[in-house]
Amino acid sequence: MVSVNDPVGALVVGVDSGGSGLRIALAEAAGGAVLDTRSSREPVRTGPGGISARHFLEQVLPAVRALTEPHGARPVAAVAVGAAGMATLGDELRAELPGAFAEAWGVRRLALAADAVTAYTGALGQRPGAVVAGGTGMIALGTDQTSWRRADGWGHLLGDCGSGAWIGRAGLEAAMRAYDGRSGGSAALLARAEKLFGPAAGLPGTLYPRTDRPAVLASFAPEVGLCAAADPVAADILARAAGHIAEAAEAACPAGPGALVALTGGLFKMGDPLLVPLRAALAERIPEARTVSPAGDPLAGAVALASALATGTLRLPEDDSLLRLFGRDTPLGS
Repeated sequence: MVSVNDPVGALVVGVDSGGSGLRIALAEAAGGAVLDTRSSREPVRTGPGGISARHFLEQVLPAVRALTEPHGARPVAAVAVGAAGMATLGDELRAELPGAFAEAWGVRRLALAADAVTAYTGALGQRPGAVVAGGTGMIALGTDQTSWRRADGWGHLLGDCGSGAWIGRAGLEAAMRAYDGRSGGSAALLARAEKLFGPAAGLPGTLYPRTDRPAVLASFAPEVGLCAAADPVAADILARAAGHIAEAAEAACPAGPGALVALTGGLFKMGDPLLVPLRAALAERIPEARTVSPAGDPLAGAVALASALATGTLRLPEDDSLLRLFGRDTPLGS
Protein backbone atom coordinates (compact mmCIF):
# COMPACT_ATOMS: atom_id res chain seq x y z
CA MET A 1 0.00 0.00 0.00
CA VAL A 2 1.31 3.44 -0.90
CA SER A 3 2.12 5.63 2.08
CA VAL A 4 0.55 9.06 2.14
CA ASN A 5 3.94 10.35 3.33
CA ASP A 6 5.61 9.18 0.11
CA PRO A 7 5.14 11.65 -2.76
CA VAL A 8 6.66 9.11 -5.14
CA GLY A 9 3.53 6.98 -4.84
CA ALA A 10 1.04 9.81 -4.43
CA LEU A 11 -1.12 11.71 -6.94
CA VAL A 12 -1.83 15.38 -7.53
CA VAL A 13 -4.72 17.22 -9.16
CA GLY A 14 -4.48 20.31 -11.35
CA VAL A 15 -7.52 22.39 -12.31
CA ASP A 16 -7.78 25.11 -14.96
CA SER A 17 -11.02 27.12 -14.67
CA GLY A 18 -11.78 29.78 -17.25
CA GLY A 19 -14.41 31.41 -19.39
CA SER A 20 -14.74 28.37 -21.64
CA GLY A 21 -15.15 25.81 -18.86
CA LEU A 22 -13.08 23.53 -16.64
CA ARG A 23 -10.16 21.21 -17.31
CA ILE A 24 -8.93 18.79 -14.67
CA ALA A 25 -5.79 16.63 -14.72
CA LEU A 26 -4.65 13.77 -12.50
CA ALA A 27 -0.89 13.38 -12.34
CA GLU A 28 1.97 11.71 -10.51
CA ALA A 29 3.07 13.78 -7.52
CA ALA A 30 6.72 13.08 -8.29
CA GLY A 31 7.51 14.47 -11.72
CA GLY A 32 4.02 15.65 -12.66
CA ALA A 33 3.38 13.11 -15.43
CA VAL A 34 -0.30 13.43 -16.38
CA LEU A 35 -2.28 10.18 -16.07
CA ASP A 36 -5.71 11.31 -17.24
CA THR A 37 -7.86 14.39 -17.78
CA ARG A 38 -11.50 15.47 -17.68
CA SER A 39 -13.14 18.61 -19.03
CA SER A 40 -16.41 20.51 -18.85
CA ARG A 41 -17.60 23.23 -21.20
CA GLU A 42 -19.69 24.82 -18.43
CA PRO A 43 -17.87 27.82 -16.91
CA VAL A 44 -18.06 28.18 -13.15
CA ARG A 45 -20.73 30.70 -12.23
CA THR A 46 -20.12 33.89 -10.31
CA GLY A 47 -22.43 35.37 -7.70
CA PRO A 48 -22.48 37.91 -4.86
CA GLY A 49 -19.54 36.14 -3.21
CA GLY A 50 -17.51 36.02 -6.40
CA ILE A 51 -16.68 32.71 -8.10
CA SER A 52 -19.17 30.14 -6.79
CA ALA A 53 -17.42 27.52 -4.67
CA ARG A 54 -20.54 25.35 -4.72
CA HIS A 55 -20.75 25.28 -8.51
CA PHE A 56 -17.01 24.69 -8.75
CA LEU A 57 -17.17 21.72 -6.36
CA GLU A 58 -20.25 20.28 -8.09
CA GLN A 59 -18.12 19.88 -11.20
CA VAL A 60 -14.70 19.09 -9.75
CA LEU A 61 -15.47 16.54 -7.02
CA PRO A 62 -17.23 13.98 -9.27
CA ALA A 63 -14.61 14.45 -11.99
CA VAL A 64 -11.73 13.81 -9.60
CA ARG A 65 -13.56 10.83 -8.14
CA ALA A 66 -13.82 9.34 -11.62
CA LEU A 67 -10.16 10.11 -12.33
CA THR A 68 -8.84 8.55 -9.12
CA GLU A 69 -11.00 5.40 -9.01
CA PRO A 70 -8.77 3.38 -11.38
CA HIS A 71 -5.78 4.11 -9.14
CA GLY A 72 -7.10 2.40 -6.04
CA ALA A 73 -5.84 3.63 -2.69
CA ARG A 74 -3.17 5.99 -4.01
CA PRO A 75 -3.59 9.24 -2.05
CA VAL A 76 -3.97 12.76 -3.46
CA ALA A 77 -1.07 14.69 -1.99
CA ALA A 78 -1.82 18.18 -3.34
CA VAL A 79 -4.23 20.16 -5.50
CA ALA A 80 -3.62 23.33 -7.50
CA VAL A 81 -6.45 25.41 -8.94
CA GLY A 82 -5.91 28.18 -11.48
CA ALA A 83 -9.03 30.26 -12.05
CA ALA A 84 -9.87 33.30 -14.13
CA GLY A 85 -10.91 36.04 -11.72
CA MET A 86 -9.24 34.43 -8.70
CA ALA A 87 -7.39 37.64 -7.82
CA THR A 88 -10.54 39.75 -7.48
CA LEU A 89 -13.40 37.23 -7.24
CA GLY A 90 -11.80 34.31 -5.42
CA ASP A 91 -12.70 34.99 -1.77
CA GLU A 92 -15.36 32.26 -1.67
CA LEU A 93 -13.02 29.72 -3.22
CA ARG A 94 -10.26 30.59 -0.75
CA ALA A 95 -12.71 30.26 2.14
CA GLU A 96 -14.33 26.96 1.16
CA LEU A 97 -12.03 24.86 -1.01
CA PRO A 98 -9.39 23.96 1.63
CA GLY A 99 -11.99 22.35 3.89
CA ALA A 100 -13.89 20.74 1.03
CA PHE A 101 -10.79 19.10 -0.44
CA ALA A 102 -9.59 17.94 2.99
CA GLU A 103 -12.96 16.32 3.63
CA ALA A 104 -13.25 14.76 0.16
CA TRP A 105 -9.72 13.41 -0.29
CA GLY A 106 -7.84 14.09 2.93
CA VAL A 107 -5.63 16.52 1.06
CA ARG A 108 -4.36 19.57 2.94
CA ARG A 109 -1.79 20.95 0.51
CA LEU A 110 -3.58 23.34 -1.82
CA ALA A 111 -2.56 26.16 -4.14
CA LEU A 112 -5.23 28.63 -5.31
CA ALA A 113 -3.86 30.76 -8.12
CA ALA A 114 -4.94 33.37 -10.61
CA ASP A 115 -5.03 31.95 -14.11
CA ALA A 116 -2.13 34.25 -15.02
CA VAL A 117 0.01 32.37 -12.45
CA THR A 118 -0.82 28.96 -13.91
CA ALA A 119 -0.21 30.38 -17.38
CA TYR A 120 3.18 31.58 -16.14
CA THR A 121 4.05 28.25 -14.54
CA GLY A 122 2.95 26.28 -17.57
CA ALA A 123 4.98 28.50 -19.89
CA LEU A 124 8.18 29.08 -17.90
CA GLY A 125 8.07 26.78 -14.87
CA GLN A 126 9.73 28.31 -11.81
CA ARG A 127 12.31 30.43 -13.62
CA PRO A 128 12.43 34.25 -13.42
CA GLY A 129 10.84 36.10 -16.30
CA ALA A 130 7.50 37.30 -17.61
CA VAL A 131 4.57 35.80 -19.44
CA VAL A 132 2.10 37.73 -21.57
CA ALA A 133 -1.26 35.98 -21.72
CA GLY A 134 -3.19 37.35 -24.67
CA GLY A 135 -6.68 36.52 -25.82
CA THR A 136 -9.85 38.57 -25.57
CA GLY A 137 -8.03 40.35 -22.75
CA MET A 138 -4.34 40.80 -22.03
CA ILE A 139 -2.22 40.58 -18.89
CA ALA A 140 1.51 40.37 -18.27
CA LEU A 141 2.84 38.68 -15.15
CA GLY A 142 6.45 38.39 -14.08
CA THR A 143 8.51 37.33 -11.10
CA ASP A 144 12.09 37.44 -9.84
CA GLN A 145 11.05 34.58 -7.50
CA THR A 146 10.66 36.93 -4.55
CA SER A 147 7.53 38.80 -5.65
CA TRP A 148 5.09 39.05 -8.56
CA ARG A 149 4.84 41.99 -10.96
CA ARG A 150 1.58 42.45 -12.83
CA ALA A 151 0.87 44.75 -15.76
CA ASP A 152 -2.55 45.41 -17.30
CA GLY A 153 -5.33 42.85 -17.27
CA TRP A 154 -7.76 45.61 -16.25
CA GLY A 155 -10.53 44.78 -18.71
CA HIS A 156 -11.52 46.27 -22.04
CA LEU A 157 -12.74 49.59 -20.58
CA LEU A 158 -9.68 50.37 -18.45
CA GLY A 159 -6.90 48.47 -20.18
CA ASP A 160 -6.20 45.14 -21.89
CA CYS A 161 -4.20 47.25 -24.32
CA GLY A 162 -3.11 45.28 -27.36
CA SER A 163 -5.56 42.46 -26.63
CA GLY A 164 -8.00 40.85 -29.04
CA ALA A 165 -10.74 43.18 -27.83
CA TRP A 166 -8.44 46.20 -28.21
CA ILE A 167 -7.43 45.21 -31.76
CA GLY A 168 -11.02 44.46 -32.73
CA ARG A 169 -12.29 47.78 -31.36
CA ALA A 170 -9.55 49.70 -33.17
CA GLY A 171 -10.37 47.84 -36.38
CA LEU A 172 -14.07 48.62 -36.09
CA GLU A 173 -13.29 52.27 -35.36
CA ALA A 174 -11.26 52.39 -38.57
CA ALA A 175 -14.21 50.81 -40.39
CA MET A 176 -16.59 53.46 -39.08
CA ARG A 177 -14.14 56.21 -40.03
CA ALA A 178 -14.18 54.91 -43.58
CA TYR A 179 -17.99 54.75 -43.51
CA ASP A 180 -18.10 58.42 -42.45
CA GLY A 181 -15.39 59.54 -44.83
CA ARG A 182 -13.09 60.63 -41.98
CA SER A 183 -9.30 60.35 -42.04
CA GLY A 184 -7.77 57.17 -40.65
CA GLY A 185 -10.45 54.97 -42.11
CA SER A 186 -10.01 51.63 -43.85
CA ALA A 187 -12.24 50.56 -46.70
CA ALA A 188 -10.93 47.01 -46.35
CA LEU A 189 -11.91 46.84 -42.67
CA LEU A 190 -15.28 48.41 -43.44
CA ALA A 191 -15.98 45.68 -45.98
CA ARG A 192 -15.03 42.96 -43.49
CA ALA A 193 -17.07 44.57 -40.71
CA GLU A 194 -20.19 44.69 -42.87
CA LYS A 195 -19.67 41.10 -43.95
CA LEU A 196 -19.39 39.99 -40.33
CA PHE A 197 -21.94 42.25 -38.60
CA GLY A 198 -24.18 43.69 -41.30
CA PRO A 199 -24.62 47.33 -42.41
CA ALA A 200 -22.22 49.69 -40.65
CA ALA A 201 -24.95 52.07 -39.50
CA GLY A 202 -26.48 49.26 -37.46
CA LEU A 203 -23.25 48.29 -35.71
CA PRO A 204 -23.87 50.32 -32.51
CA GLY A 205 -27.25 48.65 -32.06
CA THR A 206 -25.65 45.26 -32.65
CA LEU A 207 -22.72 45.80 -30.30
CA TYR A 208 -23.72 48.03 -27.40
CA PRO A 209 -26.53 45.92 -25.88
CA ARG A 210 -24.34 42.80 -25.79
CA THR A 211 -23.18 41.61 -22.38
CA ASP A 212 -20.26 39.83 -24.08
CA ARG A 213 -18.92 42.96 -25.81
CA PRO A 214 -15.23 42.12 -25.22
CA ALA A 215 -15.65 38.77 -26.98
CA VAL A 216 -17.58 40.37 -29.85
CA LEU A 217 -14.88 43.00 -30.28
CA ALA A 218 -12.19 40.33 -30.17
CA SER A 219 -13.98 38.36 -32.88
CA PHE A 220 -12.96 41.13 -35.31
CA ALA A 221 -9.26 40.97 -34.43
CA PRO A 222 -8.52 38.15 -36.93
CA GLU A 223 -10.06 40.30 -39.67
CA VAL A 224 -7.53 43.03 -38.85
CA GLY A 225 -4.79 40.44 -39.14
CA LEU A 226 -6.05 39.27 -42.52
CA CYS A 227 -6.07 42.83 -43.85
CA ALA A 228 -2.67 43.85 -42.48
CA ALA A 229 -0.52 42.70 -45.43
CA ALA A 230 -2.31 44.97 -47.90
CA ASP A 231 -3.88 47.64 -45.70
CA PRO A 232 -1.61 50.16 -43.92
CA VAL A 233 -4.35 51.10 -41.44
CA ALA A 234 -4.72 47.48 -40.27
CA ALA A 235 -0.93 47.09 -40.15
CA ASP A 236 -0.67 50.22 -38.01
CA ILE A 237 -3.27 48.88 -35.58
CA LEU A 238 -1.22 45.71 -35.09
CA ALA A 239 2.00 47.72 -34.72
CA ARG A 240 0.36 49.79 -31.97
CA ALA A 241 -0.96 46.64 -30.34
CA ALA A 242 2.55 45.19 -30.39
CA GLY A 243 3.85 48.31 -28.68
CA HIS A 244 1.26 48.03 -25.90
CA ILE A 245 2.03 44.34 -25.35
CA ALA A 246 5.76 45.02 -25.20
CA GLU A 247 5.16 47.83 -22.68
CA ALA A 248 3.28 45.42 -20.42
CA ALA A 249 5.98 42.77 -20.79
CA GLU A 250 8.65 45.33 -19.90
CA ALA A 251 6.73 46.45 -16.82
CA ALA A 252 6.31 42.87 -15.58
CA CYS A 253 9.73 41.48 -16.47
CA PRO A 254 12.37 41.45 -13.74
CA ALA A 255 15.40 43.61 -14.48
CA GLY A 256 18.75 42.19 -15.47
CA PRO A 257 20.05 39.54 -17.84
CA GLY A 258 18.76 35.98 -17.90
CA ALA A 259 15.04 36.70 -17.73
CA LEU A 260 12.74 34.85 -20.10
CA VAL A 261 9.61 36.16 -21.83
CA ALA A 262 6.91 33.86 -23.19
CA LEU A 263 3.75 34.65 -25.13
CA THR A 264 0.75 32.44 -24.50
CA GLY A 265 -2.89 32.51 -25.50
CA GLY A 266 -5.04 32.54 -28.62
CA LEU A 267 -4.16 36.13 -29.58
CA PHE A 268 -0.73 35.09 -30.77
CA LYS A 269 -2.16 32.52 -33.17
CA MET A 270 -2.66 35.53 -35.44
CA GLY A 271 0.91 34.88 -36.53
CA ASP A 272 3.32 37.17 -38.31
CA PRO A 273 1.06 40.21 -38.78
CA LEU A 274 1.23 40.65 -34.98
CA LEU A 275 4.33 38.65 -34.04
CA VAL A 276 6.76 40.40 -36.38
CA PRO A 277 6.16 43.90 -34.93
CA LEU A 278 5.88 42.41 -31.44
CA ARG A 279 9.27 40.72 -31.60
CA ALA A 280 10.79 44.01 -32.76
CA ALA A 281 9.10 45.92 -29.92
CA LEU A 282 10.24 43.39 -27.32
CA ALA A 283 13.83 43.52 -28.59
CA GLU A 284 13.77 47.30 -28.31
CA ARG A 285 12.19 47.51 -24.85
CA ILE A 286 13.78 44.55 -23.04
CA PRO A 287 16.86 43.57 -25.05
CA GLU A 288 18.38 41.73 -22.08
CA ALA A 289 15.45 39.26 -21.96
CA ARG A 290 15.19 36.17 -24.14
CA THR A 291 11.87 35.35 -25.80
CA VAL A 292 11.02 31.65 -25.65
CA SER A 293 8.12 29.46 -26.69
CA PRO A 294 5.84 28.44 -23.81
CA ALA A 295 6.58 24.94 -22.53
CA GLY A 296 2.95 24.24 -21.64
CA ASP A 297 -0.52 25.65 -21.09
CA PRO A 298 -2.29 26.76 -17.86
CA LEU A 299 -3.46 23.21 -17.05
CA ALA A 300 0.14 22.04 -17.25
CA GLY A 301 0.97 24.97 -14.97
CA ALA A 302 -1.62 23.86 -12.41
CA VAL A 303 -0.19 20.33 -12.45
CA ALA A 304 3.34 21.70 -12.02
CA LEU A 305 2.24 23.81 -9.06
CA ALA A 306 0.54 20.83 -7.40
CA SER A 307 3.58 18.60 -7.98
CA ALA A 308 5.96 21.21 -6.56
CA LEU A 309 3.70 21.70 -3.54
CA ALA A 310 3.54 17.94 -2.92
CA THR A 311 7.29 17.45 -3.18
CA GLY A 312 8.34 20.59 -1.27
CA THR A 313 10.03 22.15 -4.30
CA LEU A 314 7.79 25.17 -4.85
CA ARG A 315 9.91 28.32 -5.31
CA LEU A 316 7.34 30.76 -6.68
CA PRO A 317 6.37 33.53 -4.27
CA GLU A 318 3.13 33.43 -2.33
CA ASP A 319 0.77 36.38 -2.80
CA ASP A 320 -2.57 37.07 -1.09
CA SER A 321 -4.47 37.46 -4.36
CA LEU A 322 -2.32 35.80 -7.02
CA LEU A 323 -1.04 32.62 -5.33
CA ARG A 324 -2.42 31.52 -1.97
CA LEU A 325 -0.95 28.38 -0.42
CA PHE A 326 -2.57 26.16 2.18
CA GLY A 327 -0.79 23.43 4.15
CA ARG A 328 2.55 24.11 2.51
CA ASP A 329 4.41 23.07 5.68
CA THR A 330 1.99 20.29 6.57
CA PRO A 331 3.51 16.77 6.42
CA LEU A 332 1.77 14.69 3.79
CA GLY A 333 0.41 12.27 6.36
CA SER A 334 -1.18 14.82 8.67
